[in-house]
Amino acid sequence: MFYKDDPQAMIWQDREAFNKRYIEKLRLEDTFTLNDVLEYLGSPDLTYARRDGEQVWQVVFYRTQHKTSDGITTMDECTGLLFKNGQLIMWGPSAYEKYLEHNDGEI
Repeated sequence: MFYKDDPQAMIWQDREAFNKRYIEKLRLEDTFTLNDVLEYLGSPDLTYARRDGEQVWQVVFYRTQHKTSDGITTMDECTGLLFKNGQLIMWGPSAYEKYLEHNDGEI
């Protein structure tokens, strides 16, 4: 029998590697929804959302690289995934920048 990996039950080093492998395999040609990502990776480390007219913008961050052993996960230790109306449209450093464009720079 095989069991699905449970990111919530992993130690932080394994979860970080798990997140990174998943995100590295993403392709824009495939359709990913926020629910798909949440189901596979579990709860994000950081998340922001905003409605801009009829559009809902969400950026979720998953930890993918360790920087400082301070017990706090910061944005520079994460990879952002940007969703527009629940559909993944980009990830990486530019995801947060694009989110800010639709957020008037306020968080």
